[in-house]
Amino acid sequence: MKLKIMFLAFLVQAFSVSAQVRVEKDIHYAGTAAPSHSLNIYFQKDSTKQRDVIVFIHGGSWSSGKKETYWWLGRNFAKKGVVTAVINYPLAPAATYKEMAQASAQAVKWVKDHIAAYGGNPDRLFLMGHSAGGHLCELINADPRYFEDLGIKNPIKGVVLDDPFGLDMEEYLANAEKDHYYEDFIRTFSTDSKVWQAGSPLFYVKNSNNPHLILYGTKTYEAIKIQSERMNKLLLAQHVPATLKVIEGKKHVGMISQMIFGSNQLYKFILDFFKEVK
Repeated sequence: MKLKIMFLAFLVQAFSVSAQVRVEKDIHYAGTAAPSHSLNIYFQKDSTKQRDVIVFIHGGSWSSGKKETYWWLGRNFAKKGVVTAVINYPLAPAATYKEMAQASAQAVKWVKDHIAAYGGNPDRLFLMGHSAGGHLCELINADPRYFEDLGIKNPIKGVVLDDPFGLDMEEYLANAEKDHYYEDFIRTFSTDSKVWQAGSPLFYVKNSNNPHLILYGTKTYEAIKIQSERMNKLLLAQHVPATLKVIEGKKHVGMISQMIFGSNQLYKFILDFFKEVK
């Protein structure tokens, strides 16, 4: 009965949001018609002011996930006045982590160039990712090669890492149990420890100089807790504004699925973070 009531409440919320929010789907951001290089934009039609912008990168162990799953995230943020782009990117085994990062950077560039048409402020562009998406967010933010290869400066105003997995893939893969998850990650990062390091955002943290909001749940994976804490400490040590929020009782998937509900506390944390970033 409780689950049924929650579902009905969600439907009521989704209907009310849908009445106020517009969506433009399947925009190709890389000059190709491939679904893996497309994004959806959620926005309110309001030309009176430019709004903050989020580019969201989904998780899924670098081998699964799609932008359509997160329609509720886009609509919830748009209802709260944030123009939101939810992206697809190529997945393993067809793509390596580097190709995923290259595609993510291309998506950010497209948003930077075009988001004003949807009421977004191209100078207020924030990056958010969950799990593997958090890894890709921080990788393209911290490793300067991805935006340099596109001929632009890093356009990211701030970064939101939601239970980010893989901030230090070298540490994880060197010590992880050799289970099916391990084999899945090897498809993306190879068996070469030098590649693991090259794909680890923590090795580039010295290049991160924009504000960060880092979130993790008390019941998530230990590697996420350890590496999120380390990321936060390293940023603060180099005088980069960073805020760490530990969410009580939440597991890894719950750290994003809780945001189905627009009243969830993470929205307040994120919107407050935006306000603090000048």
